Amino acid sequence: MSSNLPKVAWIGLGIMGSPMSENLVKAGYQVTGHTLEQDKIDRLVAAGGKGAASIAEAVRDADVIITMVPASPQVEAIAYGPDGILENAPRGALLIDMSSITPQTSVDLAASAKEKGIRVLDAPVSGGEAGAIEAVLSIMVGGEQSDFDAAKPLLDVLGKTIVLCGPHGSGQTVKAANQLIVAVNIQACAEAVVFLEKSGVDLAAALDVLNGGLAGSTVLTRKKDNFLKRDFAPGFRIDLHHKDMGIVTDAARNVGAALPVGGVVAQLVASLRAQGDGGLDHSALLRSVERLSGSQV
Repeated sequence: MSSNLPKVAWIGLGIMGSPMSENLVKAGYQVTGHTLEQDKIDRLVAAGGKGAASIAEAVRDADVIITMVPASPQVEAIAYGPDGILENAPRGALLIDMSSITPQTSVDLAASAKEKGIRVLDAPVSGGEAGAIEAVLSIMVGGEQSDFDAAKPLLDVLGKTIVLCGPHGSGQTVKAANQLIVAVNIQACAEAVVFLEKSGVDLAAALDVLNGGLAGSTVLTRKKDNFLKRDFAPGFRIDLHHKDMGIVTDAARNVGAALPVGGVVAQLVASLRAQGDGGLDHSALLRSVERLSGSQV
């Protein structure tokens, strides 16, 4: 194990955090992880990382702290307070928050961390579980250029497209735009699937030819099998996309940007969640189109 690599603390070992932290271990980084479920910590240890019983223990000697948790409240819970990251990490540490949260939460976190001598980047990701496993994530970053440069070798292990988008909060703003595009794209694909099926067309053949033209997309490539097999095991849960659509509609309203189609899709995501489908993959937007089209779901 190379001793000149920074020591990493990883907080949050969920669907995304587990494979991402394991990719760092494979690349030779010393990774100490903490999360709420012991079996997730055990998984990291089995992969060659270390486990920590608390956030304080995980971050105590870390050069870099990476967080990957569901939403703003969880980021605030792990960052602040006597047992949190800011009170226990060494001065000069670099905190990279890869969660998808509101831009304002990232701005506030960077300001609070600065008082403790801790540098911060917001670095949310796109690519889902498959992108995390394959280390081909798109990573949109907000923060200082010098901190981005310091983090870049580590981020290169986790993703393929890594871009500094501007000051603190910019990564989250770009991620919000990403989630808007993805949700609208899935919705359009879902409507096409129901239309094609009701028209009696060979769905697999239709999706193949559509994906080869201008209608093709990463969404269709990644989600085609979900549509064909009605397999909605979560790569990215509706609950989380619901949270993200709230972030983008709120942020857009704050800056005076209209999201007419995004607003409609946000409501469709919310209705799917209200019907008990929040734990399913976001490709389950297909279920809401089926219900609207009179199909038995």
